[in-house]
Amino acid sequence: MIALLQRVARAHVEIAGCTVGAIGPGLLLFVCAEPGDDEDTADRLVAKVLKLRIFGDAAGKMNRSVADVAGGLLVVSQFTLAADTSGGNRPSFTGAAPPELGRRLYERMLATARASHPQVACGEFGADMQVHLVNDGPVTISLRLSPRTDRQP
Repeated sequence: MIALLQRVARAHVEIAGCTVGAIGPGLLLFVCAEPGDDEDTADRLVAKVLKLRIFGDAAGKMNRSVADVAGGLLVVSQFTLAADTSGGNRPSFTGAAPPELGRRLYERMLATARASHPQVACGEFGADMQVHLVNDGPVTISLRLSPRTDRQP
C-alpha cells in the first residue's frame, strides 16, 4: 500500500460542495492499494500511521504520535499515488489495485482506524473530492508497505 501522510492544523473533504469529513489538528492520510495488498497490509499501515512520531514534544522535537496529541485522522482514497510516469507524459495507473480490492482495503483501513483511534474522518471512495488542508510544519511523509510473504497459510 502507498500512503502520503501530512501533518495538518486542519483539513476537510468536500463532495459537491458538502463537507463529508473534517478534522482539526492531526493527520491527513492519502492511501492507495496495490495489487497483492491484503487486510494485513491495511492493518499494518494503520498501526504505523497511528504510532508515527511526527508531532512535537515540549522541546519541539518530533517525538509524539497522533494518538499522543489526541489529533484527528482524515483518510482519503487516492489511486493516483500509484502513478507511473516513466513511459511519457501521461501517467499510467496500472499499479493501483482494481477498484473492488481498493474499496475493500480502504474500508478495512477505516474500520481498523476507528477501532484504534477516537477521531477518524474520511472521504468517499471513488468520488470526485476537493481536499482542503493547512499543512503544519510542513510535514509530509510518504510510506509504502508491502504484503508480508512470511505468513503461514
